[in-house]
Parts: sequence; structure tokens; C-alpha cells
Amino acid sequence: MAGMKAGTFGAYPLHSADPYITRRPKDVSTTKERGIFRPSPGPKSMPVKSILDMNVNNVWCSFHGTVFNVILLLLLACHSKAVFSDPGMVPLPDTAIDFSDLRSQSSRKNDRGCEGWTICSRCETYRPPRAHHCRVCQRCIRRMDHHCPWINNCVGELNQKYFIQFLFYTGLASLYSIALVVTAWIWRIRSERGGDGERDRDGEEAPSKHLIIAHYIILLVESVLFGVFVTVIFYDQLVSIITDETPIEQMRNRLMKDKTSNSQHTHTTHTRKPKIALLREVFGRGSVWCWLFPLHSSPPSAGGISYSAVPDYDV
Repeated sequence: MAGMKAGTFGAYPLHSADPYITRRPKDVSTTKERGIFRPSPGPKSMPVKSILDMNVNNVWCSFHGTVFNVILLLLLACHSKAVFSDPGMVPLPDTAIDFSDLRSQSSRKNDRGCEGWTICSRCETYRPPRAHHCRVCQRCIRRMDHHCPWINNCVGELNQKYFIQFLFYTGLASLYSIALVVTAWIWRIRSERGGDGERDRDGEEAPSKHLIIAHYIILLVESVLFGVFVTVIFYDQLVSIITDETPIEQMRNRLMKDKTSNSQHTHTTHTRKPKIALLREVFGRGSVWCWLFPLHSSPPSAGGISYSAVPDYDV
């Protein structure tokens, strides 16, 4: 054995003329038995289980991608409706109001059956009950909630539905993102601990692995922050609808409670409505399933006064 020359295999030369000894091809592996060769599995030989796992993963990836994109599409649609819809601006009069006759305005409004109407000195117009002036929009908004920088518009009587839908789908997208990131992270950890991820772990570079982990962390933190922030605003909007008090009205009532103890019953007449009726005034009187879509709904009449039209101006 020590005297064997290079280029021999065992006790037989590789280039011998013996017909029973063949040259070893590239894709074969030797065993302990001399002269016996076993072909190694080629790159195309893949277990059936791996093929099924790949098909299942492709189906789940397509499913989650479709669901997330549908949520994102509804989110963008609701955001567009909230941005470009009229929040309920009070129309300006054709003629200016004569402020020298302000003392008789209350009697004139009572004669016309429009109790609660006030005059805005900035817009110089009549405004219906629960309407407030927005300093950013420079207009009076019916049942104004607040001016939102996210939509660059006021949240009022006519677009509060779209704003709440935008909050709902933003929170849903954040929750769905959290679930996907956590699931992908757990699956990656399990695959690395098992035998399935040994080949990928050996061939994967360390920088790319660190980038993937950093990407997971950034997505998780961003989804949690957006989800918590949007959920709080969404809850505040629902409470505002159910109690039938906008944040401006709540602040005003608190100030009035501090001044007098009897004023706590002054602004509670409109809270006697059922909760479902208050929700239908915002989301529409159709089916409850229609509340999930940014569909147009006609503005309801609240308190016996129709806000769709402003009374004639007798000035």
C-alpha cells in the first residue's frame, strides 16, 4: 500500500485496462468496499415533503399578501374620502350681517323656530347649533370634532364616518403586521434550531441575517406604536359619538360645571337618544356591514333641525 503510485484507487489503478474497473465519474461517491461506487443524489432529487411544504408556504404567502393589500386599499380609500370630503362647512351668506341689530337676533331666530343658532363674528354668518369655527380652515364646521393634520381637514358632521373608518383600518393593518412579523420571526427561529435551516444558515452571510432581524424589530416597533395611538383615537371617537358630545362640547361643559353647579344638566338633553341611533346618525341608516366601507350616506337631521340647508338670511 505504501508503494502505490499517485493516480491509483485502492490496489487497482484508475486508468487500468481491466474492463471491470471503470473511471469514477464526478457525481459518484465511494464506499468502504473497494471498487464499488454509489451515485450521489443530483440537484433535482428533492423529497416530496419539501415540495409540499413549499406549496403550502406559497399559498399562505399569497393569502396573507392579498388580505393585507385589501386592508391597505380600504385604508387609502377611507383616507381619501376623509381628506376630500366636505366636513360640514356652514355656507356663507350672500350679504353681510348687520351687527348693529344683534340685540333683536334672539327674538327673530325664535320666531323662525331656529333656537340655538348663533352668529360667528369671524365668518359673519349664522351657524346652526353645535357648529364651531375652525381657525385653520377659517370656516364654521357643523358638529366640529377637531382639525386633524393627518387628513389636513376638519373632522365634522359629514366626514367623521370616513375618519373613523380610516382609524379602524389603520389599527387593523397594524395588528395584522404585528401578527405577520411575530409569526415570521418564530418560524425563522424554529427553522434555525431544527435541521431544515442548517443549509440556509451555513450559506447565509452574517450581515444579511442582522439586517433581517433589524427589519423585524423596526416593523414590530412601528406597528405597535401606530396601533396603540390609533386605537386610543378610535376609542375616543366612539365615546364621543355614544355620549353625543364632541371634544369641544365636553371642554365647554367642564368649564360651565366649574362655574355653576346647576349647569351640569344644561347640555344633556341630546344624550337621551339610543346608542344605535347615534351611531346610525354618523355611519348611515343602512346595513351595519355598510359601515365598514367608505360609502356615501345622506346627512341625518338631529334634534329636529335639518343641517342640510341653512335658513334664509333676513339681514
